[in-house]
Amino acid sequence: MTGQAQEYDFFPAHVVRTRRLGPTMLRVTFGGGALRSFAGGGRDQSFSLFLPQPGQDEPDLPYAEGEGWFAAWRAIPADRRAVMRSYTVRAQRAEPPELDVDFALHGVGADGHTPPGPDGHPPAGPPAGAPAGPAAAWAAAARPGARVVLLGPAVADNRSVAFRPPADTGFVLLLADETALPAVGGILDWLPAGTRALVWIEVPDAADIQDLPAPAGVDLTWLVRAPGTPSGLLPALRAAELPAGAPYAWIAGESGTVKELRRHLVRERGVDRRAVAFSGYWRRGASEDRLREEAYARPS
Repeated sequence: MTGQAQEYDFFPAHVVRTRRLGPTMLRVTFGGGALRSFAGGGRDQSFSLFLPQPGQDEPDLPYAEGEGWFAAWRAIPADRRAVMRSYTVRAQRAEPPELDVDFALHGVGADGHTPPGPDGHPPAGPPAGAPAGPAAAWAAAARPGARVVLLGPAVADNRSVAFRPPADTGFVLLLADETALPAVGGILDWLPAGTRALVWIEVPDAADIQDLPAPAGVDLTWLVRAPGTPSGLLPALRAAELPAGAPYAWIAGESGTVKELRRHLVRERGVDRRAVAFSGYWRRGASEDRLREEAYARPS
């Protein structure tokens, strides 16, 4: 992909190190000279991560095809083509050029074991007790030097940054589960001093709670979701007394929960729907591959 006006580009990279953050979260640090041109916009900056299939040394991704890369990638047999997943940049450093990416290791034990699904491969899916998906399994086994490819921003002001509160925002609401925890961390790092914000983050284990730096004015509440129980985000929001002023809400996590939270804000709280940014990072019972196929098949 070439051209001065391009918004996104491919960035070959490799694993520099990994660090377990808790029972559910693993931080993988990627490095490589190409990342000097990765123009992350901070906040909830997302990108596509391409991983090798088991037994491969690098992702099978024909990015040299330029604009035709996607069709060429889809034409590769599914058991050979690079695994494609969406992630958020947790932190970025210039020298040496590095990116931190936090993986939710659902289905991965402390020993890194990921039991296979009925087809012999570890299926995706965040619910507690489900086997690990291919990205979680890869991350749990990742070692320094492992090669990947990122498709990310070549300009800082890009469409993959969703958190954009208007200038007249009175206060910010952030609601997320563990899959969106890295994005919340990036947003809190970015928030200007003095921003009034109410934040709820739900995790499956109390040991997954992180010490997130936040500016004064941020009220952060952690919720621990017991195995097999519904999300506690909606009850927490229902019980909350919101400050006066125009809110801006950012919601991310399991798509069904996200829809319920947005519906409550718009229908029951009277929040302007244009002031609610929301994203289903995953859907219960569906892998990201299935969601991509559904989106691809949907008429444009």
